[in-house]
Amino acid sequence: MRSKNRQKQVRAYRGQIPSPGRPSVAWREDRMRFWVAIASGVKTRDAGVAAGVSEPVAHRWFLHAGGVNPQLTPKLSGRYLSSSNREDIALWRAQGCGVREIARRLGRSPSTISRELRRNASTRTYRLDYKASTAQWHAERRARRPKTAKLITNQCLRDYVHDKLSGYVRSADGDQLGPIGPVWDGKNKPHRGDREWVTAWSPEQIAHRLPIEFPDDPTMRISHEAIYQALYVPARGGLTRQQAWHLRRGHTKRTPRARTRQQAWAHVTDATTLRKRPPEADDRKIAGHWEGDLIIGLNRSAIATLVDRTTRFAMLVHLPRQTGYGLIKPVKNGPALAGYGAVTMKDALVRIFDALPVDLRRSLTWDRGKEMSAHALLTQEIGLPVYFADAKSPWQRGSNEHLNGLLRQYFPKGTDISRWSLPEIQAVADTINNRPRRILKWRTPAEAFADRLKSLQQGAVASTG
Repeated sequence: MRSKNRQKQVRAYRGQIPSPGRPSVAWREDRMRFWVAIASGVKTRDAGVAAGVSEPVAHRWFLHAGGVNPQLTPKLSGRYLSSSNREDIALWRAQGCGVREIARRLGRSPSTISRELRRNASTRTYRLDYKASTAQWHAERRARRPKTAKLITNQCLRDYVHDKLSGYVRSADGDQLGPIGPVWDGKNKPHRGDREWVTAWSPEQIAHRLPIEFPDDPTMRISHEAIYQALYVPARGGLTRQQAWHLRRGHTKRTPRARTRQQAWAHVTDATTLRKRPPEADDRKIAGHWEGDLIIGLNRSAIATLVDRTTRFAMLVHLPRQTGYGLIKPVKNGPALAGYGAVTMKDALVRIFDALPVDLRRSLTWDRGKEMSAHALLTQEIGLPVYFADAKSPWQRGSNEHLNGLLRQYFPKGTDISRWSLPEIQAVADTINNRPRRILKWRTPAEAFADRLKSLQQGAVASTG
C-alpha cells in the first residue's frame, strides 16, 4: 500500500503523463552527432553509423526533418543531466547508493538527484524503479518547447501564402487551366510528367511581396525560410509537403549544402583523367581515339553513342532492357535492369570494339557517368584505355556532343528509345555516316573511315611480305 501511495504522490507531483511506450532508439547526443555528420556532407547511411543507429532510423530522421538541420547545440549545457549521467545514477541506485553519495560522485546537488529520482522514475511498475532509458525519455519529453508555426495561427497569412504558392492558373472566365497533376506518392515531382499549372511564386517572392501588399499590417509578415520549413518539415504545420511540388525544382527535402559540393565520381581516378590521354588524340590526325556518351529516353531507355575523333565515324550501341525490367521490384545495389548498368555497358562496348582492328581502338573518352564504372575491366579485356572528361565540360567531347544533337532528330527527348531494334538503330547510324561533312572536305565519315581501314590492311600486308 505504501508503494501505491508513493506512486500516486509522484504522479501528482509531475502531473498526468501519457504512456511513454517503447523507449527511443537514441538520445539527443546521438541526434547531434547525426546532424553534424550530415552537415559535413556524408550520406545518410554513414551519418547513421556515426550516430550509432541503424540505416532505417537514419533515413527516418532525415525524412521527418525534411533535410532541415534542427540546429541542435553541439554540446549539452552543464546545467542538465545527460543520458550518461542517468545511466550512472541508475547503476549506483541499483547498487544501493544513497542520494547524497550519488550527488557527491556526480558533483551535483543532492536536491538535483532527489528531484531526478522523483520526476523521472518509472511509475508503470509496481515499485518506483529508476531506469536510465525511461528517465531520459521523460526528460526529453519535458524539455520540448515547440513553437507554434505562424502559418497555423494566422489564417489570413496562410491563405495568402497558399494562393501565391499553389493557386491555380485560371482563364479570364475563371476556369482552371492546365493538366491534372499526378497522384502524390511522397516523392519529388514526377520525371517528365505533367505538373499542375499553379501560380508558383517562390517563398522569397512571397516574403518580399507581403510588405508591399500589406504595408500597415505587421501580422502579415513571414520569412522565406519559414515557408520552406513549413513545406519540408511536416511537424511545422501550415502547409503540406505535397505543395513542395509547386516549387520551381519540386524538391520535397532539403539537400545539405556540403553534400551538393561533393564529387560522386569514385570510378574516376587520377590515371583516367583527360590530361593523361595521349597527346596524339588532341590533333585528330590518328584515327582510333573515340568519344562516347549515352542518349537517354523515357523509362530509362538509352543508346550508347561513339564517334571517332578523326573520321567522325559514328557507332551506335544497342542497350536493350534486361529480363525482368518492370516486373522485378528495384532493389538498392541490386542488378541494373535498365540496360546501361556498369557490367552491361562494359559487355556491350567489348562486343562492338572487339570487331575493330587494334590500331583503331587507341582510347575512349567518356563523361563521368556511372555507367562506365567498370572501365577497368573494359581495358583489361580488349586493351582499350578509358579517359574521363572534366566535370561539366561537354566541350571536351565536342564531336560526341555534336553527334548526339544530330541523333535527337531520330530519337527526340521524351520518347521511349527501347522500342527500336538493333537493325533500326544501325540504319540510323548508316544514315549519319553517309552524310557529307564540311570538316572532311565534303566527304562522308564512312568514306574517311574506310580509307583508314584500307591503309591499315595495306600496312599489315606490306609488313608480312
